[in-house]
Amino acid sequence: MPLLSCQKLTLGYEGKEIVSGLSFDVSAGDYLCIVGENGSGKSTLMRTMLALQAPVAGRIVMGDGLSPREIGYMPQQTAVQKDFPATVREVVRSGCMNRCGLRPFYNEAEKRIADQNMEKLGVARLAKRCYRDLSGGQQQRVLLARALCAARALLLLDEPAAGLDIGASAGMYDLIRQLNGGGMTIVMISHDIDASVKNATHILRMGGASTLFFGSAASFIEKGGGLLGGDVLDHR
Repeated sequence: MPLLSCQKLTLGYEGKEIVSGLSFDVSAGDYLCIVGENGSGKSTLMRTMLALQAPVAGRIVMGDGLSPREIGYMPQQTAVQKDFPATVREVVRSGCMNRCGLRPFYNEAEKRIADQNMEKLGVARLAKRCYRDLSGGQQQRVLLARALCAARALLLLDEPAAGLDIGASAGMYDLIRQLNGGGMTIVMISHDIDASVKNATHILRMGGASTLFFGSAASFIEKGGGLLGGDVLDHR
């Protein structure tokens, strides 16, 4: 059974339908990139995957006992969040909040998870630094470590390289590729189609019926970047 299955989804907000008839599966170990123009429904789809927004129609089924509370999520940063006055350790540990249940504190196991993820993402040496004093690339690594603290098997990333320079962007994509190689399933929204095709196993091209595509990255290239004259849902 797929880790996550989107079945005949219709998505929208404030009475406006964005996309309909959207069906695709995400299997364990996949690296899916969601691309498309602004307003095509990418972020709405991700919020629906997280059960933060209900679909207009259709459903999302999770396999392997996965719960939305066990999905790691890295949203796009706002200007306010970039100025957050907390230490790196505090920010990363906050990714363990869903593990705490009703406890008002982190236990030793959760603290170890945070430490391990800071080490994995190369930010352990920054643990006592104030988050708002970090560079953009360092902040993104901290947020990725935070998302990992919540993730059992699936990471949802919304434009993780947005606003970064070329070097920091390449470093972020390398980290995500390494996480995927280590067994973490990745679903990532990206405006960078070149990086998406290079790194992903699968591409979902959002848009109207004339530009809807789901399939392997190789098939996406072969079919001209998913920009076809008809509705294309190429399931593997």
